[in-house]
Amino acid sequence: MALAAETSELIAFTKTVDAKSLSRAAAELGIPRATVSRRIAQLEKKLNARLLLRTTRSLVLTEPGSIFYKEAIIALEAIRQAEQSVSRIGGHLRGDLRVSIPPGMKKSFRAMLCEFTAQHPMLRVHIHTSSHHVDLRSGGYDVALRASTHMQPGLIARTLFRDPVIAVASPGYLSGMGFPVTQHDLKEHHCLVGLSRGELPDMYWPLLSGDRVKVEGTFFTDDISLLCEAALNSRGIALLPEELIRGHLQQGALLPVLKDIIGTEMQIAVVYPDRHFLLPQVRAFIDAVVIWVDSELGDQKSRKR
Repeated sequence: MALAAETSELIAFTKTVDAKSLSRAAAELGIPRATVSRRIAQLEKKLNARLLLRTTRSLVLTEPGSIFYKEAIIALEAIRQAEQSVSRIGGHLRGDLRVSIPPGMKKSFRAMLCEFTAQHPMLRVHIHTSSHHVDLRSGGYDVALRASTHMQPGLIARTLFRDPVIAVASPGYLSGMGFPVTQHDLKEHHCLVGLSRGELPDMYWPLLSGDRVKVEGTFFTDDISLLCEAALNSRGIALLPEELIRGHLQQGALLPVLKDIIGTEMQIAVVYPDRHFLLPQVRAFIDAVVIWVDSELGDQKSRKR
C-alpha cells in the first residue's frame, strides 16, 4: 500500500509539472484537483522540501523540485517497465503501447493499426498524431514514426526506407511564373514552406551540393499533405518527398523544379528511447510497421534502406 501511495504522489507531481497546472493535471488523471494538491503536499512533507512554488497564475519548480522531477520520471518509467516486463504472460501482450505518428498517414497504415489492435486485444494502444516531435525520453511515449533529414540524438532509430525530397510545382503555376533557372531565382517565386520538426518555418532549402538557399515563403504549414495540395492548386513551389507525390509526377500534375540543384534525402524510421530492454509490445509494433512497409513499397524500398 505504501508503494502505491508513493507512486500516486510521484504521478501527481510529474503530471502537474508536465501540464503546468493543477487543474489540467487533475483532468488528465481523472481525479479532483484537491486530490492532486494533497498528494503533492504529502510528497513535499515526506521530502521536507518545497518542490513547487504555486501562485494564482503559475507553477514554478524550485531547485530541489527540478532535481527531484528528473529522478521521479526515471523511477516511474522503471516501475512501468517492471510491470510490463510480464506483459506476455498467457501468450498475450498486455499493458500499454503509446505511439506518436505524423499526420497524413496512408489509409493502409491506418488499416494496419486496426489489424494490430485486433491481433493484440489485451493491449491498450494510444496513438498520438502530430507533426511535432514528442519527447520520447521523458517516458510519455514508447515509440514514434518519424520522417526527417536528421534524427534526434540519444534515440534508437530503425530506418524503414529513405526517400528523395525534391522541389515541385504545377504546370499552371510554372506557365504563369516561369521556371526558375538557378536557386537565386527562388526569391522571385512563391514558396510553400513546411515547419521543421513541426515547430519553425523551414526557410532554408537544401542544395544537392550540401549548402542551403533561403526562400521567400508565402504559405506555411506543418501538414505535408496540405503542402502537396497547395502545390497541386498552383499556389507555388513546394519541397516534398518523392513517395508522396510519385503519382502526381507520373500524371504530370506536378513537375520537378531545379532537380539538379535542390534536393535532399529523408529518412523514414521508427524511433524509441535507448533502454536496457525493448518492451514486447514495442517490438511487436515495430515488426508490424516493417511488414507494412514491405507490402507498401515492394522493390522501391530497396533504395538505400
